[in-house]
Amino acid sequence: MNSVAVKYLVVKSSSIPKAGKGLFTKTFIAKGEIIAEYKGKVTTWEGADHANGRNRYLYYINKNHVIDANNRRTALARYANDGNGYRRLSGVFNNSTYIIKNRKVFIKAIKNIPPGSEILVSYGKEYWNTLRKNGELRTQV
Repeated sequence: MNSVAVKYLVVKSSSIPKAGKGLFTKTFIAKGEIIAEYKGKVTTWEGADHANGRNRYLYYINKNHVIDANNRRTALARYANDGNGYRRLSGVFNNSTYIIKNRKVFIKAIKNIPPGSEILVSYGKEYWNTLRKNGELRTQV
C-alpha cells in the first residue's frame, strides 16, 4: 500500500459548516493512495468509551471489534469529515473511502486530491441514522 506521510496532513477548521475540525492535505494525493490510518484503542463495543453517549470517534469494524479514537487527539484520521453528512452541501463530495485490512482501518483516496483540500469520507448511513435517533443532530442543523 502506498501511503502519504502524516507530515503532509494538517488539522484545522472544517470547510463544512458546524463540523468543527477537519483534516486537510498540504500536498497532492493520487487516487488509490492510503491517506491515513484510523488509530485508536481496538476493543469491543461494550469496552469502548461511550463518553455519556457522545463518542463520535468509534469506528465499527465488526460485532467483536471497534476502534475507539475518542481520547486520541493526535490520531489524524479521526478528523476527516463526511461531505455528505447530515445535510448535503452543493458542490461538496467525498474524495476518499474507508478500507479495512486485518482489523486496521485506513482512509484511501477515491479520486485525485489537490493540495489544500479537505479529506472527506463517508461515515455511512447507519452513523447518521444513529445520531438522528439519539437526537444529536437537532441542535446542529
